[in-house]
Amino acid sequence: MTTQTETMRNHWWWRPGWSVGRRFYTWHLTFEGQSDMHRLADEYRSALSPLGDILTPIPDRWLHLTMQGIGFVGEIEEQNVHAVVNATRTRLANVPAFDLQIGPEVLDPEAVLLHVRPDDPVRAVRDTIRAAIGDVLGEVPEKAEGFTPHVSVAYSAEDGPTAPIAGILDRLDLTPARARISSAELIVLHRDNLMYEWESFATAPLG
Repeated sequence: MTTQTETMRNHWWWRPGWSVGRRFYTWHLTFEGQSDMHRLADEYRSALSPLGDILTPIPDRWLHLTMQGIGFVGEIEEQNVHAVVNATRTRLANVPAFDLQIGPEVLDPEAVLLHVRPDDPVRAVRDTIRAAIGDVLGEVPEKAEGFTPHVSVAYSAEDGPTAPIAGILDRLDLTPARARISSAELIVLHRDNLMYEWESFATAPLG
């Protein structure tokens, strides 16, 4: 296990612009039907369960790889969202589907993260989505730099030391998961319930 911090902080603070009831258009890679990813996430949930409420484990349904936001519902016209979808589908049709290895873990200040390899195809999908957004909106929200592809399996639910979490992770030797990435999903995301939950808005298949 790699550790990036000595203390944890509560992930569920309200970031600028967010509040109960707000919804956000964003592109993610999701893992519906990816049984090996679900196997690995369940192994982490089981291993971390003795820690109780200091972590928020992520159910299979809400596992995701964050890609690229568009904007808050109500602040972007829906016709522009549909145009972004169409532009993204056109561009992603030229990007091949690919396989990922997910894991091992990194202990981040706000989460237990799983690195993904190779990360170049993930970055290519994100760059393609950003180009499609630029085609429609002119400007692309969020920075291109600083993106590190990862899948979280648990979020920190309080401030505190890393030691209890690191002690469990150091004893693990879990087999990384394999996942097939054949599409990107535009979702309408909220975090009302101390979890990232969403409804699907559109899917853009890869070539």
